[in-house]
Amino acid sequence: MTQIDARCTSRTKSMILTILLFILAGIFEIGGGYFIWLWIRENKDISFALLGAITLFLYGIVPTFQTSHFHRIYATYGGIFVVMSLLWGWVFDRIPPDTYDIIGCIVILVGVGIIYFWPREGE
Repeated sequence: MTQIDARCTSRTKSMILTILLFILAGIFEIGGGYFIWLWIRENKDISFALLGAITLFLYGIVPTFQTSHFHRIYATYGGIFVVMSLLWGWVFDRIPPDTYDIIGCIVILVGVGIIYFWPREGE
């Protein structure tokens, strides 16, 4: 394996880990918020609130494993949150995204890709 191949493989693994961490953070934040939502709006047991609080706490930890700067991680995560929120509604509330949701998600994902992955001098 050449040095260039090794660098590409390493970069690919790094990108996959980064994306997985963003997805995990999204699951924790949206899931935690959803548990709180169910507790308050659907009159579920207090255990939903406690589970929501624990899940939201875990959400706060996951982004610290990202390798970029705080502002860039949270800006990117904001876009990921939008996409995952629409997917959450589709899966759990059975409300599919419409054409404009999908177009918006594509625009957002292009934007967060630029924010997070665009090469910068000195990094």
